[in-house]
Amino acid sequence: MRQGLLVRLSRVRWLRAVLLSRVVALPGYWFATAMGFVWGALLSGFRISRRGGVVVARGMPGWAFGRGGTTIGAVYLTSSTLSDSVLEHEAVHRAQWRRYGLAFIPLYLMAGQDPLKNRFEIEAGLAKAGYR
Repeated sequence: MRQGLLVRLSRVRWLRAVLLSRVVALPGYWFATAMGFVWGALLSGFRISRRGGVVVARGMPGWAFGRGGTTIGAVYLTSSTLSDSVLEHEAVHRAQWRRYGLAFIPLYLMAGQDPLKNRFEIEAGLAKAGYR
C-alpha cells in the first residue's frame, strides 16, 4: 500500500519538480550529511576520514548500516569495506544524494531492494560494489 502511494505521488509532475529542485534537494543533502556524520562519528568511535570523494566512518557495528556499507548524504558508513572500487561506487551514491536530497530515500526504496535491479545501484556500478 505504501509503495503504491509513493508511486502515485511520484507521478504528480509539480510535486516532483518541487522536491527535486536544487532549492529543496541541496538542503536535504546537507541535512542527510549532518545526520550521517553524527551517526557515523558516534558509532565509529570518531574514526572519520575523507577518502574517494566521501567522508568515511569506519569501524561501525554491523547493525548500523546495510550490506557492506551505506552512504547517507556525503558520509559512507562501514565496518571495514574500503577498497578503491567500493569508494568509487559510494561516491556515485553521494552524487545521487546531492541530486535528489531527502527524496533519495523513497526513490531508492521504490527502486527495490535487489541491487541487481535497483537503478541507483546500477548507476553506481554493480561490479565496483562486488554485486557482480
